[in-house]
Amino acid sequence: MESKILLTADRMSVMIRRMAYELCENYTDFDKTAVIGLQPRGIIFARRVHAMVQEISGNNTIPFGELDVTFHRDDFRRSNEPLTPSVNTMNFLIEDKRVILMDDVLYTGRSIRAAMDALTAYGRPAKVELAVLIDRRYSRELPIEPDYTGEAVDTRANDKVKVEWMEKNGKDCVWLLTVDGNK
Repeated sequence: MESKILLTADRMSVMIRRMAYELCENYTDFDKTAVIGLQPRGIIFARRVHAMVQEISGNNTIPFGELDVTFHRDDFRRSNEPLTPSVNTMNFLIEDKRVILMDDVLYTGRSIRAAMDALTAYGRPAKVELAVLIDRRYSRELPIEPDYTGEAVDTRANDKVKVEWMEKNGKDCVWLLTVDGNK
């Protein structure tokens, strides 16, 4: 397997800041807005963007949630191994709110579909937008597209995109892992 750096720590930082500014431009007021990160891998990305939006906007009351979609996925019954869901941290309702759903990598779209299904337990949002650090274009199985993208990359089906975060891996970096037959 070959590995190639897609994003360095500096590039990731710039993208997160840019996305936060984009959100502040599009949401002049965050009163009826919530930021929700997908468990487990979208949480750190969502936390960082959320903190940056609060800093830029001066609004420290923007609700933040962590959503697990394990049992909303259409493939959860296909695994022979028991699944261990993460904890949902959603101490607010999203009824009539604008929701910014955040994940690290958009690939087939199935996790996002599951997230939209899981969101209904918390009310009916006025609008849902999607922000992702990496958009793996040309790999979608469902008609889902991000509203905010850090970087769009073209990958093959067998390739992997691995996001590393300082909080979990000791460094910020995004890797493209290519299976030898995919060169």
